[in-house]
Amino acid sequence: MRPWPSPRPALSLRSFCNRHQRPHPTEDTALAESQYSAILQRCASPSSTPLLSGALHTHLLKRGILSLSLFLQNHLLNSYFKAGDISSSLQLFDEMPQRNVVSWSAAIGGLVRCGRHAEAISLFLEMKFRGESPNEFTLVNALNACAVSGDVVLARQLYAQVILLGLEPNVFLMNAFLAGLLRWGKTADAARLFEKFPAKDVVSWNIMLNGYLQLSCFDLWALWCRMNEAGVTPDEFSFSSLLSGLAKTEGLKPGLQAHAQLLKSGHGADTCACNSLADMYLKNQSPLAARKVFDGMPYRDIVSWTQMVSGLADYGDPSAALRALAAMMVAGVKPNRFTLASAFSACSSLASLAEGKKAHCLMLKLGDDEADACVGNALIDMYAKCGAMDEARMVFFSMQGTRTVISWTTMIMGFAQNGSPGEALAVFKEMVASGVLPNYITFICILYACSQGGFLEEGWKLFVSMDRDYGISPGEDHYACIVSLLGKAGRIEEAEALIQSMPFKPGPLLWQTLLAACRVHGDSETGKKATERVLSQDRDDPSTYILMSNIFAHLEDWKGVGRVRRLMENDKVKKVPGCSWIRV
Repeated sequence: MRPWPSPRPALSLRSFCNRHQRPHPTEDTALAESQYSAILQRCASPSSTPLLSGALHTHLLKRGILSLSLFLQNHLLNSYFKAGDISSSLQLFDEMPQRNVVSWSAAIGGLVRCGRHAEAISLFLEMKFRGESPNEFTLVNALNACAVSGDVVLARQLYAQVILLGLEPNVFLMNAFLAGLLRWGKTADAARLFEKFPAKDVVSWNIMLNGYLQLSCFDLWALWCRMNEAGVTPDEFSFSSLLSGLAKTEGLKPGLQAHAQLLKSGHGADTCACNSLADMYLKNQSPLAARKVFDGMPYRDIVSWTQMVSGLADYGDPSAALRALAAMMVAGVKPNRFTLASAFSACSSLASLAEGKKAHCLMLKLGDDEADACVGNALIDMYAKCGAMDEARMVFFSMQGTRTVISWTTMIMGFAQNGSPGEALAVFKEMVASGVLPNYITFICILYACSQGGFLEEGWKLFVSMDRDYGISPGEDHYACIVSLLGKAGRIEEAEALIQSMPFKPGPLLWQTLLAACRVHGDSETGKKATERVLSQDRDDPSTYILMSNIFAHLEDWKGVGRVRRLMENDKVKKVPGCSWIRV
């Protein structure tokens, strides 16, 4: 049979129907089934329009053939579902005078493919109620529907029926149930089922690899080694799952072995596998190796480019990330919201307002489709870190209806870091008035703002309200802000008492904060105690020694300065030199 002509399929169907226009009372049903089923199979494709199935449906009704052939009815039902015409599919199914197990399987499978899993389960239950016995195809589709919808009880009942029907050796049924168990987090049950099943195929191993990728990445490499020992040849999906897991666990050494095996297997040109490989190298701090993989890819999709932009920004090379974005635009690949968020992050790291405005213009050019809360928050953060709070405020006001607690928190921190603690406090009050509940991070930011502005009374009220009004237990960072606030007000004893009364053991951060306050007010006695507490927990941080040395220098106690310097030499601690940069 010749392939279906792609330029004008409707005309081809019309000519076929014209040749068979006149009804024939003695037409051979078997011949008709052979002819029409072939053309219906060509209509059953996601790229096909439902109009083709509809036209052939009309033709079959006019010839009086459809009502005589359940075989053709099932083919037509399948073509409607695969073309995405669910309403016509269900209408045809409801109007079928007779249905067999193929009819039910086609309808249930069609609903599963179209993402209507609850309806698929309902139809399966109706099938059982009508006394129709399912076959392996029906059960596979029903198990897949249960896996996505989360109906664990029904899935277990279905697999019990699989065992009763003697279909337990069917690998497709086992794979469907295995995928469901892992999706529901039943790792131990999935492992037991996997171990006792003798006829595992590569799909079975892939399901386990993907399940461990979601739940326990550290077991992936051991499972991969077992897969190789069992003589199962991995495919591109196997490599993608493994490399994604190694990216999460930062396993460079096994990643190098997997890279060699990928090339040897012949899947080295697969885009998905190469994306996972490049991501693995980026997460393992090997950008040159990631770039080599990226450059060698025969085809790069939006994921390839986005992870390079994001990976280089996370690695600490924001300039390279922006160059990758520019190359992406030259290559004609349209950035998405994830690319833009990574680009704004890179501009934040550079504190480059000019580059940030370029990326903002690109976002506006791409339209609202790529502007969501995540991108808006990244844009606010970029402007705040570049010191452009007017632009940050403008973006914040433009996010009416899409602001999240992260949006408000970013604005609060932006004002606090740019010398406007009063504005930060006003934004916090507006946030609470609008019904948005602050979270753990929000309170760190607003308490930091109070510390910067010296708002002792407001800061203490907010600190007390955390647990009382919002059920948030203060952490070390919250206490550090209050200690800093008390210290700046000269209330050193109260700050020390607060540290001593904490419900958990204070870390070096709190004692360093108190030490910084002692330096400002020249309290050498409390400073010495704070220094001892810090050094008992962390002797490698040079800032502790420098703060204590500055206290002695402020008091003109040069012997004390000398003792601190000798202590630094004995502990082999070196002062980190300051640095600044200029963009040319």
